[in-house]
Amino acid sequence: MKKSIRIFDMILAAALAVVFAFVIYGNIALPDNYVSYNNKSINVKSLYLLSDNDKAKTVDFKNGSSGKQKMQLFGVIPVKNVEVSSKQPRKVYVSGEVFGIKLYTNGVIVVGTQAVETAEKRINPAAEAGIEVGDIIVSINNINVFSSDEVSSLLNDNNSLPYKIKFKRNGRYKTFVVNPVYSEREGCYKAGMWVRDSTAGIGTITFYDKQTGTFGALGHQVNDVDTNEIMPLLEGEAVSATVSKVQKASSGSTGSLSCEFENKTIGKLLDNSEYGLYGSFSEIGENAYPITVASKQEVKRGAAQILSTVDSGKPRLYDIEITRISFTRSGEQKDIVFKIKDKELIEKTGGIVQGMSGSPIIQNNKLVGAVTHVIVNNPEKGYAVFAETMIEKAEGFVE
Repeated sequence: MKKSIRIFDMILAAALAVVFAFVIYGNIALPDNYVSYNNKSINVKSLYLLSDNDKAKTVDFKNGSSGKQKMQLFGVIPVKNVEVSSKQPRKVYVSGEVFGIKLYTNGVIVVGTQAVETAEKRINPAAEAGIEVGDIIVSINNINVFSSDEVSSLLNDNNSLPYKIKFKRNGRYKTFVVNPVYSEREGCYKAGMWVRDSTAGIGTITFYDKQTGTFGALGHQVNDVDTNEIMPLLEGEAVSATVSKVQKASSGSTGSLSCEFENKTIGKLLDNSEYGLYGSFSEIGENAYPITVASKQEVKRGAAQILSTVDSGKPRLYDIEITRISFTRSGEQKDIVFKIKDKELIEKTGGIVQGMSGSPIIQNNKLVGAVTHVIVNNPEKGYAVFAETMIEKAEGFVE
């Protein structure tokens, strides 16, 4: 009898462990939001059902409505609360064209500090004041600065008086007092820091959105090459570009596209965010074409394509395989993991290279994502952000 009870307890414990594991998995792996486009039913995994329809795998919501629903294992065991809503299908113009980026910062970024050689010793005034690489200079002696030339002019024109410098660091403002020292070698007073006010680069346009008048690109932010901090955008422009050379990627070595900028402005940059670079466009690229945007839960593992420009010709579709999908990597731009399957693309580039960020990912004739990062040790594999996330971000920049 006791043996039978122990066996029963073991079976019960094992069953509870399995159920608990499925609940944890559901919390992590399932989306927090389900969207129905064009009044169609929302598909969910067969084990996990929405609370108002516990006998089927779908739930119907009238267009424009939304509400909270409980996600339940087998329609009985609570897993998580999710937001269910219905929207009209979104269409954008998918691109895949490379473009040039000219970005000017809102403030001036400190990219380095350096000791100054005085008559007696080497002193680093900036570091001693508490200034760090990545700080953004907002003003000097209550005068706002937007360029490295303005910073140099103010710092070199104070005749040894202290500087009152206002910085932005991690979203917070701080003020430091920097005491310059006289450089024997240069014959002037120096604060001992290097600054940058602009950057240039290349990327790939993901989409043009006629509804908002904006375009989205890159799928991730533009960072400063020295500090790896996001560049605070003041203004900038996107220009046409042509691929002139490809440096192939290999294991442990990131490849890149080289491009020549053209004298043609595509649009004005509006925002440099964690989910991409956004701007208002002057015209839609000649190679762009309309496509429906997929919701997150429509993305599936399996065959897909990326639309990219890796030579002097037009954007082309290349075969890939989506191998993993995550709904929990908020802010990491790694919602999708994929592998290049196209032998021609591998032959040309070795895999994913710098400049391909933003390349649209298309599955079942819908825009599902945009390339964001390469896996350096295996450049045939990469990450992507959901297209729906980029579209939602673009909706905030209507001028």
